[in-house]
Amino acid sequence: MSILRLYAKQAPFGGRELQGHGGGTMNDTGSGIRLTVAQAIVRYLMNQFIEINGEEVRICGGGFGIFGHGNVPCLGEALYPVQDALPLYRGQNEQSMGFAAAAYAKYYLRRRFMFCTASAGPGTANLLTAAALAHANRLPMLMLCGDTFLTRLPDPVLQQLEHFGNPTIGVNDAFRSVCRYWDRITHPAQILQSLPAALATMLDPADCGPAFLGLPQDLQGWSWDYPEAFFSRRVHRIRRQTPDIAEIAEAAVLLRSAKRPVIVAGGGVQYSAAVSELTAFAEAHGIPVVETIAGRANMLATHPLNIGPIGVTGSDSANAIAGAADVVLAVGTRLQDFTTGSWTVFAPDARLIGLNAGRHDAAKHLSLAVVGDAKLGLSALSATLADHRAPAPWMGQAQDERRTWDAYVAGNVAHGNRPNSYSQAIGVVNALCHPRDRVVTAAGGLPAEITANWRTLGIGTVDVEFGFSCMGYEIAGGWGARIAQAQAEPDRDTIVFVGDGSYLLMNSDIYSSVLTGKKLIVLVLDNGGFAVINKLQNNTGQESFNNLIADCPTVPTPCTVDFEAHARAMGAIAETVANPAELGEAFLRAKCSDKTTVIVMKVDPYDGWTTQGHAWWEIGTVAVSDRAAVTAKQTALEAGRVRQRQGV
Repeated sequence: MSILRLYAKQAPFGGRELQGHGGGTMNDTGSGIRLTVAQAIVRYLMNQFIEINGEEVRICGGGFGIFGHGNVPCLGEALYPVQDALPLYRGQNEQSMGFAAAAYAKYYLRRRFMFCTASAGPGTANLLTAAALAHANRLPMLMLCGDTFLTRLPDPVLQQLEHFGNPTIGVNDAFRSVCRYWDRITHPAQILQSLPAALATMLDPADCGPAFLGLPQDLQGWSWDYPEAFFSRRVHRIRRQTPDIAEIAEAAVLLRSAKRPVIVAGGGVQYSAAVSELTAFAEAHGIPVVETIAGRANMLATHPLNIGPIGVTGSDSANAIAGAADVVLAVGTRLQDFTTGSWTVFAPDARLIGLNAGRHDAAKHLSLAVVGDAKLGLSALSATLADHRAPAPWMGQAQDERRTWDAYVAGNVAHGNRPNSYSQAIGVVNALCHPRDRVVTAAGGLPAEITANWRTLGIGTVDVEFGFSCMGYEIAGGWGARIAQAQAEPDRDTIVFVGDGSYLLMNSDIYSSVLTGKKLIVLVLDNGGFAVINKLQNNTGQESFNNLIADCPTVPTPCTVDFEAHARAMGAIAETVANPAELGEAFLRAKCSDKTTVIVMKVDPYDGWTTQGHAWWEIGTVAVSDRAAVTAKQTALEAGRVRQRQGV
């Protein structure tokens, strides 16, 4: 008997077989639908739907795939017949595929996801960083990756890592620490449990994150008589957990006692579709709102209660108000260090209320935890507060701070007789883009500059990847966001801000966008290396070393990259501009084009940084140094620790 038959149920004798989808067969005896494991996975995904704006759409919008020997024979065969309904986008690099999938999920506010498929070995290993990004940002992404043979008959196989004392360990086990759901399929029937469990994880407001299924190469092609009901069309809904009434009551008592309350609005506000509730709550109770990096674009820049972005990459206005607040209502945020200034932004004696779908996030730093959906929680809390309003002078103080910050930003983004800078480029694009254009950036100096200087024109239009702070996300994420945007808002643009360092790390999805007809506008701002880390290096008293190309001791003759020519070689329209005025003209040309356009501009690595708005940030400090400049900087850095909350 063959190995396949050892694992596959036999079709019942007698029944007439009817041709089924994807090469399977259905027996009129009612025994089930015979499919390979790969075919069953695809069929299941095809029949899972969700309602968005009154329309039922597939939860899985398709996939990103690079085929190899570990996934093309069986999973590739299963995907071929459904390529119109479940499109497979051919990536150039597995890591960038994962970034694109994460950006797609962000655009759809975690209501839809993409799968990524990679071959066994290095192809799958390339997805690790992307999985970590999705995990840190609580984003759904399904990974369907090849694995070694269950039978072990051909071992050791190509690209297999052999662990002599434990043959069950392989590359795929590395994903256990960066996924919210992990499984290795060892029997065809197993997906009856694993697929729904993976989907439930990806749709859960608290546990949302990447799911990983390891698919051994032989098992992918084994067949099984699957219950027909498993493939029934199902419409899913995102769970909305009602907060406990006692927690709401306790939070209301604390807010009523506050003389200087503030709301910290995170990305969870958008994921729970609670933007309207946030605005209504703040307006009804006269409480100023500050935004996290993930929560940028919860409110328009012009809203009078929007006091600005908070934290290390924030604004003087938001940080001043957060520092003076006596009660902090943190909604839908995991309170990472760039938000809290390593826990120095809030007053040491300020009380925190954590309204979050995730228990882990709601209870941080001894917050008064209100575990539940932000939309329901804000409404319930508002009803309990009734007509209570914070003292009017407090709101006036907050708005005065915001006006001062706005004046600073206006000067910061203006261009004239000074060196080119990130902030100037941001100001040019901000003034010319459509309110519904989507802005994407990540890592390096651009997240700080966009967070501080970008004036939100449309709700939910800013994607600053800073949860895992991944260089290389920018263009790949832009491609994924554009795929989603082209489905929902085809007349709008996706605008990518990227530095030369990130561009050189991962740029091949310029080619992907050209191949797939998903137009991007990519602004490459070239500062000659890793300038923001060079700035940090200098700020710790050190000399520039190994960050800017000009300061690399192993580079005897620095040379420049012709980014324009490189982008043209990948099929994009490309041009180089000398200053912000020319950038504006080029941007308008790009807006009029239907093809991916790359605009390159050099910026100064030392001058033009946003110098205000920064909160203290804890970094490693040097206890002993024979350089006076280093010692002096370390002393100054440690002095900032005086406001750091000690977990209480």
